Amino acid sequence: MPGTFSRETREPEVGAGAGLRGRVVRFFRPVVDRFDLRGPEFPSRRVAVKTTFYALMGLSAMFGITSGLMLVYSVDLPQMEDLVRYRPNTTTELYDIHGKVFGSFALERRVVVPYEEFPPVLRQAIISIEDKSFESNWGVNLFRAVGAAWRDLHSPGRAQGASTLTMQLARNLFLSSEKTYGRKFQEVLLSMQIERRFTKPQIFSLYANQIYLGHGTYGFEAGAEFYFSKHVRELTLSEAALLAALPKGPVLYSPIRHPVRAMERRNLVINAMLHDGKITERQATDAEAAPLGLNVAVPGNSVAPYFVEEIRRQLEKEYGAEEVHGAGLRVYTTLDIELQKVANKAVLDGVATYERRRGWKGTLKRVAAEDLGAYVHPDWSQTVEPGSYVHGVVMVATARQVVVKVGAQAQAAVMEPADWAWTQIWSGDKLLHVGDVVYVKLGERLVTKVAEGVPEPVAFHARLEQDSGAQASLMAVDNSNGEVLVMVGGRDYALSQFNRATQSQRQVGSSFKPYVYTAAIENGVKPSDIITDVPTSFATPGGWYSPHNYETDFGGAMTITQAFATSRNIPALKLARDVGMPKVIEVARAFGITSNLPNFLPVAIGAADLTLAEQVGAYEVFPNDGVRIQPHLIRKLTQADGLPLNEKVPEVTEVISVEVARTMMVLLKSVVQYGTGSAASSLGHPLGGKTGTTNNYTDAWFVGFSPSVTCGTWIGFDTRESLGKKETGAKAALPMWIDFMRAAVADKPKEQFATSAKRAMDVTVTPRVKAVPKVDEDADPDEDAPKVPGGAGAAPVVPQP
Repeated sequence: MPGTFSRETREPEVGAGAGLRGRVVRFFRPVVDRFDLRGPEFPSRRVAVKTTFYALMGLSAMFGITSGLMLVYSVDLPQMEDLVRYRPNTTTELYDIHGKVFGSFALERRVVVPYEEFPPVLRQAIISIEDKSFESNWGVNLFRAVGAAWRDLHSPGRAQGASTLTMQLARNLFLSSEKTYGRKFQEVLLSMQIERRFTKPQIFSLYANQIYLGHGTYGFEAGAEFYFSKHVRELTLSEAALLAALPKGPVLYSPIRHPVRAMERRNLVINAMLHDGKITERQATDAEAAPLGLNVAVPGNSVAPYFVEEIRRQLEKEYGAEEVHGAGLRVYTTLDIELQKVANKAVLDGVATYERRRGWKGTLKRVAAEDLGAYVHPDWSQTVEPGSYVHGVVMVATARQVVVKVGAQAQAAVMEPADWAWTQIWSGDKLLHVGDVVYVKLGERLVTKVAEGVPEPVAFHARLEQDSGAQASLMAVDNSNGEVLVMVGGRDYALSQFNRATQSQRQVGSSFKPYVYTAAIENGVKPSDIITDVPTSFATPGGWYSPHNYETDFGGAMTITQAFATSRNIPALKLARDVGMPKVIEVARAFGITSNLPNFLPVAIGAADLTLAEQVGAYEVFPNDGVRIQPHLIRKLTQADGLPLNEKVPEVTEVISVEVARTMMVLLKSVVQYGTGSAASSLGHPLGGKTGTTNNYTDAWFVGFSPSVTCGTWIGFDTRESLGKKETGAKAALPMWIDFMRAAVADKPKEQFATSAKRAMDVTVTPRVKAVPKVDEDADPDEDAPKVPGGAGAAPVVPQP
C-alpha cells in the first residue's frame, strides 16, 4: 500500500502522495522508536515485554488481594448504625432519702457525660499525649498505624500509644484485644468508617466516656469521681494530666498502687502540652510541682452493704441482672445515710462491749513470717479511718508497744498498754506475737513528717478488740410509711455477706409475747386484770410442760401490765392456753409473721424462729394504731433517661383495732417505764418495746419504737452457742437499740403517741380478714370455751398450786 510502513523494514513505500507523509514519518520516527520496546535501542526486547507484563499482573494481584482482604475483614465489622445506637454500660446508682449516692451496681463503673462537660484542659491533655493530629487526621495515621501494629504484635504488654484516638475507640468498642495483623487491619477500616460518619467532638465524647482508667472505672467522669471525688469539669491542670496519663497503662501507672510511676507519666503529659503550646512555662512548672492530690472516693456500697445487697436481689428478681448492672437505673431508696452510719457504729460498739465483757479468748490466726509482706485481709477492701473496726496483722510486739499493719495501703496502727488492759495481760509481747491477726478499733491519726515532698506516712492510735464470732443485726423503719431507714446485717460484710436482719431465723424469746397479749386483749383481757405467776404445769400432746421464769422466783398475783413489763412466762402461757394457740398464730400472721409457727404452747414464750425484719415490721403496728405498712426499701425507680419504671404501692392493712392497739401500748410502754427495758427510759422520750432472751442465752433481742420509728436489734452467734450467763436482751441487745434511737429521735423532741383521734393515714388501708376457727359440732361448748382471765363471763383468776 502506498505510504505505509513495511512490517519488516519500517521504511515507507514509494508511491503517490508519499512525499508529505514521508516527511512526517521521518520527523516522528525517533519518538515512535523510543517508545517501541522492539526498537533497535532495546536488545532485550523480549525480556522487557515480559517484565512489563508480570509487573502489571503483580499490581493486579495486589489490588485483588487488597480488595479481598477488605471484603473478608469488613464482613464482621459492625455497621455504623450499631455505633449510632450504641449505649455503653452505665452505673446503676442508689440514692438515699436526702439524694446522696451511697451505692451502685455496675458491670463497668461509668458515668456518661456530653462533650461540653469535658473541660478544655482535659481535652488538650488527652490529645497532646495520645493523638496530636486528632483534629486533622482522618482516623488513621499511616506511619503511626504501622508502628502500632508492629508494637502490638511484638510487645508483651499493651502498646496502644501509637494509635489514634479513633483507632483506640474502634478497638475498645468493637474489637478484641488479640494481637494479629487482621485485627489491626479491621481497626483501620473501622476507624475510617467512624471518621466519615461522626464529627470530631462526637468521636472524642465516645472515647472519653469509654476508655478504661483502672480500678474498675471507665470514662473520665467516673475517673474524676473515683480518684479526686469531683466532677470532670472541676479538674485542675495537674489532675487532668494525671487522668490523661492513665489510658496508656491503667495498672502500670495507677496512682494508688504506683504513685512514682504515675507522677512521672503525669509530668510527661504536662511537658507534651507545653511542647504543643497548650500551656505556658509557668503553668507547666506549677503543675509538675503539685502532688498527685488524690482524694479517692469511699468504695461504693461500704456504708450500707447489706441494704445494697437486698436492693440488688430484689431488682435482679424483677428486672434481670443485665438491666440492673448495665442500664444506668436510678434507684431512689428509703435509706437515711446519716442514720445508717449511726446504726453501723451502734452495732460495732455494742458487739465490742459484749466481747470485752466476755473476756480475752486469745484464739488468733497467725501469718507465717515469710508471708507478712504479702498478707491482705478481706476487710482491707474498705477505707480505714478513725472509728473503723478492722483486722490487722501484728508487725512489732514489745512489752510496751504493739504495731499492727491495717488497710490496703499498709498503714500502721499503734497500741500501748492501756489499749489492751481489759485483757488482764499487761505485757504486749506476752499477749500478742508477730504475725497474729488481731481485731482493733482505730483512733486518732498519728502523722510523722519524713521529708519535704515525700508523702507523709499515716498511722493510727488503736485499741485492741476481739472477734470471737459474735454477730449482731439492726433494722429500723419509718412508722408513717413503712420505709426501711437503716439495715445492718452483720458485723463485717467483707467477711460474711449473710444478712442476719432478713435471712437469719432465730428464736425470739419473750419478744413474741406481744402477739399473745394482743390475742388475749382482743378476747376481752384488760391491762388491770389480775393474773397469777405461780409454778404451773401445762398438759401438752408430749406430756406435762412445767416452765419457769428467767428469774427463779414467782411473783404471785399481779396485773396483766406488770406480768408483761417484767416478762413473766407463766402468765403468758396461761393467756395462750386460754385463748388457744391457733388464735395466737392467727394474730401473729396478721402482723406479718410468715415464718413457721408450730401449734404448740412453748411458742407463746418465744420457742419459734423468726427474722428481725419480721419482728420490726410487726411491731410498727402498735404505734400506728393497729395499721401495718409493708416495710419496703425503694421509693422510686427510673431509667437512665428519667422515665419511671413500674412503681409499687406498699401493702397497708388494718391488723387490729385502734382500741386494741392502744391497750397494747399501755403494756409496751410499761416495759420501758419500769420493766425489763427500763434502761431506755434514759432517753427521756416516749418509747415502747419488748426484750427477748432465749434458753441458754443463745439469742438476745430488743424490739421497740418511738411514735415515728420502730427499731429492732439482735445479738448472738451463728453457731448458736451461748452468749454467756446473764447475757439477756436487756444487757446485750438493748444498748445498741438505745445508741441508735438516741440519734433517731434527736430532731423530734416533742412527738407523742396518739391518744385521741385515730391516727390519720395517707394510704388506703385494707381491713384485716380474720380466720374463722373450725368448730367441732359434737364438742361440749362449755368445755371448749376459752376461760380468759378478766374476760366477760370469766371466773376470777385464783392462784394455782
